[in-house]
Amino acid sequence: MQEPFDLLIRNAYVIDGTGAPRYQADIGIRGDRIERIGDLGSASARAEIDLAWRVAAPGFIDAHTHDDRALLGGPDMRPKLSQGVTTVIAGNCGISLAPMPRPIPQPVTPPLNLLDDQGDWFRFDRFAHYAQALRSSPSAVNSALLVGHTTLRVATMDRLDRPARETEIAAMRALVIEAMEAGAIGVSTGLFYEPAVAAPTEEVIEVCRPLRDFRGLYATHMRCEADQVMVSLEETFRIGREVGVPVVISHHKVIGAANYGRSRETLDFIRRSMATQPICLDCYPYTAGSTILSADRAATSARVIVTWSKALPQYAGRDLSAIADEMGVSQEEAIGRLLPAGAIYFRMDEDDVRRILQFDETMIGSDGLPHDASPHPRLWGTFPRVLGHYSRGLGLFSLERAVHKMTGLTARNFGLKDRGVIKEGAFADLTLFDPDTVAEAATYEAPIQQALGIEGVIVNGTLAWQQGRSTGARTGRVLAREAA
Repeated sequence: MQEPFDLLIRNAYVIDGTGAPRYQADIGIRGDRIERIGDLGSASARAEIDLAWRVAAPGFIDAHTHDDRALLGGPDMRPKLSQGVTTVIAGNCGISLAPMPRPIPQPVTPPLNLLDDQGDWFRFDRFAHYAQALRSSPSAVNSALLVGHTTLRVATMDRLDRPARETEIAAMRALVIEAMEAGAIGVSTGLFYEPAVAAPTEEVIEVCRPLRDFRGLYATHMRCEADQVMVSLEETFRIGREVGVPVVISHHKVIGAANYGRSRETLDFIRRSMATQPICLDCYPYTAGSTILSADRAATSARVIVTWSKALPQYAGRDLSAIADEMGVSQEEAIGRLLPAGAIYFRMDEDDVRRILQFDETMIGSDGLPHDASPHPRLWGTFPRVLGHYSRGLGLFSLERAVHKMTGLTARNFGLKDRGVIKEGAFADLTLFDPDTVAEAATYEAPIQQALGIEGVIVNGTLAWQQGRSTGARTGRVLAREAA
C-alpha cells in the first residue's frame, strides 16, 4: 500500500502555468514537492483539500516588488499571500537593503526611504548577511533578490550628483561580486531617480560587468518612461548587450498625455529587439503609479494621492488638491510642507495598460510599497485584478494565459527552476482559487483589503493561507537563479 501523501488536493481544475488548457486532476504532495498528478481516488493523505472543481495554479510570482524589509519585518506577508503570491522578486528600481558597509546618511536618501525612512534596516554591511538573515528567520513566501545600483552608489560615493570615479566603480563592482556570491540573481537600477540620474550608461555597464560570470540579469526602472522612452529602451538594451546578460524592463509604461498610445511603438521595438538579445518586461494593471512625492511629478499628473508623509502623517490617503485647499496654499507649497512623503500619480492611459498587459511576453509585477501608510491598491490587488477584471471581466486574455504571465513565464525569465509550473517533481508552490469570484477588493480609497476568491496558498508543500488568514507557516526560501 502506498504511503499516505502529506497533502492531497482533490477535484481540481489544474491550470499548470505553461499556458496549456486546464484539466481535471488530483494533486499529491510529499514534503516540498508535487509527487503525483492524476486520478488519486484511492490514495490517502495526512491532510486533504477538496477543491470542488475550482482552480489549482502554480503559486504566483511577483516579478517586481519592494519587499526587502517586509520579508524580515512583516514575515507573514499578508499583502502577498492573500492574493496568491508565493515568491517575490525584491531589490528592484536600484534600491535594496544591502549591502550598506557604512552608516547610511541621514535623512535617508530618497528613494531608499521607500524601504525604510529611519535607516534602521540598512544595517547589513554585506549582502550575504542580509541573505543569511532571511534564511535564519524565514518569511511566509520565497524571495529572489536583486542588488540595487542606487544602494551601491550611496554606500560608496561621497556625492551622488556626478558620475562615479574609477575607484568608486571598482568598489561597487566588488560589492556586486559579493552579492552574487551570496545568492543575488542580478543588479537593478533606478536611473529615473535623482541619486542615479548622474550615472552615465558607461558607469552602469562597468558596475554590472561581473553579472556575466555569474549568469545574472539586469533589471531597470529606466531613465525615462515619458518623452524619451525610446531612447531609454535603447540604453537598456545596450547595457544588456555590452554586459552580456538578459535585461528586465521594470513596470513598462508610457506616461504623460503627450505619450498616450506610444505603447504600440515601444512594444514593436521590444518585440524586434527580443529577436537579437534576451529581454523581459513586467507591468502592473493600473493607470496610476506610486513613488516618492515631488513637485515635478505632481505637475504632470491628472490626480495625486498622498500615501505617506513624515512631516504631516494625518494627510496619508488624501488627494493633494484637497490638502492644498485645506492648507490654503498652492499644491507646490503643500508638497514642501509634506516632504518627505510618497504619492500615487495618475499619468497613464488605460489603452496602453491593456496593450502592455496583453503583450505575450509581459509578466505581472505589483510594484507595491508595503510601508506606505495608505498604499497604492496594487500592493494588495494586482494578481486578482488581472484574473478577475482583465481576464474574466474584459476577456483580454484567457485564464490560462493570465496564470502563465504570473507563474511559468516569470519563473523561466528569472531562472527559478521547478517553480511556476504544476508538474510532478516541481516544488509544491500552489494557489487555489475560485475562477468565478477571484477579484481585487483594494481600491484607491480603501487600499488595504484582502482579495476575493483565494481559497488557499501552499508554499514549499506547506499550507500558508487558508480561509482568509495566515496559518502562521514560515516556509519561504531564498531562491537562486539557474540560467538556461
